[in-house]
Amino acid sequence: MITADHLTRRYGDFTAVGNVTFEARPGLVTGFLGPNGAGKSTTMRMLCGLTPVTSGTAHVLGMPFRELTNPGRRVGVLLDASAQHAGRTGREALTVSAMLMGVGRRRVTEVLDLVGLTPKEADRRVRGYSLGMRQRLGIANALLGEPEVLILDEPANGLDPAGIRWMRDLLRDFVRSGGTVLLSSHLLHEVEKVADEIVVIGNGRIVAQGSTEFLLSHSQRSLEDLFLDLTADVSRDAAAPATHESTRENAR
Repeated sequence: MITADHLTRRYGDFTAVGNVTFEARPGLVTGFLGPNGAGKSTTMRMLCGLTPVTSGTAHVLGMPFRELTNPGRRVGVLLDASAQHAGRTGREALTVSAMLMGVGRRRVTEVLDLVGLTPKEADRRVRGYSLGMRQRLGIANALLGEPEVLILDEPANGLDPAGIRWMRDLLRDFVRSGGTVLLSSHLLHEVEKVADEIVVIGNGRIVAQGSTEFLLSHSQRSLEDLFLDLTADVSRDAAAPATHESTRENAR
């Protein structure tokens, strides 16, 4: 379970995230959507204890992320696939993480196989990895501790169509076993296929949320059309009270 309750982050007079409230529940993939600069990454960083909260609360598995004991064993996080030690091999990077978490080295081999990095690729320096390979390595690191929760920011960037389908299957299997997934992505067609629930953020505030089935049947549009409509309205009048109130209330 992931819970954001009136979550707010201000930088001086600028409110990057304002009064954001939503849940990502076990057994479901929750798609977290918004245009660039909408506050998605800031929200996810607050959930992971990387950005201080101005007000409100961010809980993962019932407590602030920083209070989790050995968090890598409970929450798998991928926020930036490029934030990896370029001089290490993929296998070395995972081995260091495994040592920090107290995970056996056999698990390193298991996750490398799971994400489709071959032994030859695993023994290459990360500086020579393509973006897609870095994404696979980041997902492997997130899965290393066999967590209950996954928080993934744009994990499909750089993946080819086969890789995107593989990731979709991986996420469905993860939630089928009772896991919780919070997924940010600009690939709206893919989110429509994999997400059980949707949260849309614009200009730092929630503009719509609810089950994917409800939101799409209620609007009778594709997720892409609904997303563009919601975020266009917010962009035109960032200072106005939140729109689509009926959509948000009915979707809950």
